[in-house]
This record gives sequence, structure tokens and C-alpha cells, in this order.
Amino acid sequence: MLLGGATAAVVVAGAGAGVEQGVLPGRPWLQAHLGLNGEAGVIPDVEAGPVETHTFVSQHRLGAETGWCLIRPPGRHTDLPVVVALHGLGQDAATLVGPAMGLGRYLAAAVAAGVPPFAIAAADGGTSYWHPRPDGEDAGAMVVDELLPLLAEQRLRATTSDRIGLIGWSMGGYGALRLGGLLGPDRVAGVVASSPAIWSDADEASSSGFSNAAEYEEYTVVGHQADLTGIAVRVDCGTGDPFYRDVQDYVGAFPDDADVTSTFEPGAHDPAYWRRMLPDQLAFLGAAVGSSA
Repeated sequence: MLLGGATAAVVVAGAGAGVEQGVLPGRPWLQAHLGLNGEAGVIPDVEAGPVETHTFVSQHRLGAETGWCLIRPPGRHTDLPVVVALHGLGQDAATLVGPAMGLGRYLAAAVAAGVPPFAIAAADGGTSYWHPRPDGEDAGAMVVDELLPLLAEQRLRATTSDRIGLIGWSMGGYGALRLGGLLGPDRVAGVVASSPAIWSDADEASSSGFSNAAEYEEYTVVGHQADLTGIAVRVDCGTGDPFYRDVQDYVGAFPDDADVTSTFEPGAHDPAYWRRMLPDQLAFLGAAVGSSA
């Protein structure tokens, strides 16, 4: 029994090391079940600033009634820069201000800690992966052509002469990287991609976002890192995330002089990890959009 127990301990220890190195099959499942994903982020116990909710009919989303929200920090702030938040697959704008993410409270805590104030806007993007789809839907164009003009009407810095920030999770992380590269440094000051849904191989890409290899090749961000030149970029991905290795490869392929920050620490592809990363991510975006004023 003693020998068997010792052997089991060695097996578990070896499995843990293999998971950390990403060399065992089923790494995300093993890392979760071995308790290697770190502490869950806790939504700050502070009062959020004003959160407005609206809807509009999006032509770029084929006439869909599209919900959107605007999060402001507490206090009286005028002429705020804007960060656009892109949700993940199976989520919507309301998810980001709800109990799973608590984005309003995180913004309030960030500004109270000294981060330059900014507003966050989010809109429903459906399941489109924020790029043009074969049926004509294009949630990325919805952000640029429909959401940003609405934000300009709110006396926020979101006109064609203003630089915005972008943040996204999973599908939205990919979308933030793609949209940032598409708009370029004249329109975008900073991009944060949290656990971006990135595939290095077209054959492995989600059919929800890419109907075939041709669509993947047209809209992938892999190989297009130079499109983000001149933009402050931050990419965070947990080591227990199924996208971990592809995201590592993506980050490693940026030009040597690129302004890129990246972290790969214990975490899964879930709100527990995303919440933990939010304070540093919002500080990064505050510095980026604040310096672009």
C-alpha cells in the first residue's frame, strides 16, 4: 500500500509537470482537475458608475435588433475616450455588465485607483466572430459604422478623428485583434485580447466563425501581426486554455519592435480567469486611450 501510494503520488506529480509544459493530451481538462488554474477573479465591492442600455436596428447585422450598453465611471467626467468591448461566443453586451463579468464595477475600481477615466461601450455581435460572414452579416462593420457614431452623439471621443481602445474575450479577443489591425493606429490606441480564439490551422478553426478554409484565410489574424504596428497591444491567455499554444505562437510572431505585452499564467477559458486579468487590462487601456487624447 505504501509503495502504491508513493507511485500514485509520483504519477500525479508527473502529470502536473506535463500539464504545465502542455505536453500531455487533454491539458485543459487535466489542469482544471489538478487545481492548476489559479484563483478566480473577484468583482470589486464598489459602486459602479452609470450604465445605459439601448437598442438599434443594425443593417450590418441584417436588420437584427441589437442591444448595446454604455458604461461610465462614477463622478462627473466629460469628453471621455472610449473603449469598445467585444463579447465572446454565446454572450452578448448584457453579459459583460452582469454578474459573470461585472465590467462596470471593475471600471469604477480602476478609475478610483488612478487609471485615467474612460467609457466602455459594448454591443451584441451575435455569433459572427466580428467579421464578414457568407450570409452578409458583419458585426465588425456594425461597430465601426453604427456603434461608434452613436457614441459620438453621447459626447464621447468616438468620431473618425478620435482614437479608441478595444478589448475582447475569446471570439471577441480575436475580433479586437482583427478590428484593431483593420482600423490601424490612426483610429486605435490600444487593444486587449483576453484568451483570443485563435487557430494556427484552418482545419481546426471553429465552424461557427469560419465556414471553410477560404473564409479562415481571408479573416485570420495569424500572419497579420504587423497590421497592429503603432498600436499598444496586450494579449493574455491562461495556460489551461485550449487556445494557449496557438496564442503563444501568435504573440511570438509579432515584429521585434512591436509594442506588445503578453502574459501566460495559470487560468482556464472562463470568466474566473477573465475577471482576474481585468484590473491590469483596464489599467493598460486607460494609459493607452488617455495618452492619445
